[in-house]
Parts: sequence; structure tokens; C-alpha cells
Amino acid sequence: MANLYKIEDLLIGKTYNSKTLTGEIVSAEKDNRAVWYGDNTESYLVEVNSIYRNKWRTVAVKVGE
Repeated sequence: MANLYKIEDLLIGKTYNSKTLTGEIVSAEKDNRAVWYGDNTESYLVEVNSIYRNKWRTVAVKVGE
């Protein structure tokens, strides 16, 4: 039997890096708002551990070809 992973679990612990924020992703949840990044993608709302306080960002995850 194969291991089954949820995307949320795979995002947690990864480094988030942008122009305005760098930190570790400490939580993630599927974002059902109307955020569109392209075909075969889903959006996730991630909480990033920051120096002063945690911040939230939306990221795109490719889920197919």
C-alpha cells in the first residue's frame, strides 16, 4: 500500500521566500476563494513564521499536468 500525503502536510516545514517575507510555513489550508493561477493549480493559504509575528500568504500549487 502506498503512503498517502495531503498537500497541506507537504507544505508545512517548507521555506517560504518572497520580496517581503522569508520564513517557515507552519500551517496550510486549501483556499476556496476565487484565486486563479492557471490550469491544474490550486491555491493554499499558508501561515509563515516571521521574526515579529506570523503572516499569511496565498501560494499556488500545481496538481496536474
